[in-house]
Amino acid sequence: MINSVTRSELTVATALTRTTFRQLLRQYGIMLVFVLECLIFALWTEYFFTVPNILNVVNQIVIYGIIAVGMTFIIITGGIDLSVGSVVAIVGVVTGLILRIEALPASMLVLMAILAALLIGFLNGALSGWVITRFNLAPFIITLAMMTVCRGGAMLLSGGLSIGNLPREFAWLGRGHLGIIPMPVIIMLVVFVAGQLLLSQTTFGRYVYAIGGNEEATRLSGVKTRRVKFWVYALAGGLTALSGVVLTSRLGAGVPNSGLMYELYVIASVVVGGTSLSGGSGRISGTFFGVLIIGVLYNGLNLMNVSSYWQQVILGLVIVAAVLLDNYLKRNQ
Repeated sequence: MINSVTRSELTVATALTRTTFRQLLRQYGIMLVFVLECLIFALWTEYFFTVPNILNVVNQIVIYGIIAVGMTFIIITGGIDLSVGSVVAIVGVVTGLILRIEALPASMLVLMAILAALLIGFLNGALSGWVITRFNLAPFIITLAMMTVCRGGAMLLSGGLSIGNLPREFAWLGRGHLGIIPMPVIIMLVVFVAGQLLLSQTTFGRYVYAIGGNEEATRLSGVKTRRVKFWVYALAGGLTALSGVVLTSRLGAGVPNSGLMYELYVIASVVVGGTSLSGGSGRISGTFFGVLIIGVLYNGLNLMNVSSYWQQVILGLVIVAAVLLDNYLKRNQ
């Protein structure tokens, strides 16, 4: 009798230990991966922990980070958006065209360009969200179509050429500093904090999780799921446009072929950050570390002189590993 009780207690204790380990892995595993990654690259190359290189990493992740916040919302609902890179391109072109108007003061042109860019991104996301929800179509197909439309639009408006000679007043947004902190970094951090509050502290955020967990049950409980998904895509479109404005300011030109492969980097960052592609789970804080991990990965591989072709292979393997880990944690939850 004593032995059977002891075995039962040991079984329960083992199960609790495994459950606790999985919970800790889900919550803090992403931070552990980031720390280990930094240590590996720091030991491999002496230039990794230098101030110029750290600033370089931060500047590289800003554009992806802003887009990744909106993508996190979309993926949590069980959707996807493949048009983000093309939206960045068309936003850059439209911004450049507006800023080249000579009949108005530069300060007015900057305001008009930013508002027009945000409107374009919002409308793109809103249109995608409306078509997806109204006709119950796959987000993959609709956003793939919008990717083609926006890329073609960018090429048509620019004639395939970059639009440069932009006003100096516009450069501050992408290359200015507030004290010692680059302005793009401040914008990214504000977006992450706002995204975290919206997702974790509001009713809208709870609906986003509920839709990803079980959309039909959420709809039957009285939630207007179509409206929520519509605003998720519209929000993501606006954030993508914001990143396009920052990139255009940094480059000093509207480049019609900018944003290539951005969807891959952004989705990879969100998935590596712990957001499930099947929807229903994910955190903005995890996405932040996911963006850092992808940024540090590319930076470290560049410092090690690893071929860009191998970098693509490694990124693909990282995505596969993240998906397998998420699948393992879900099966054993």
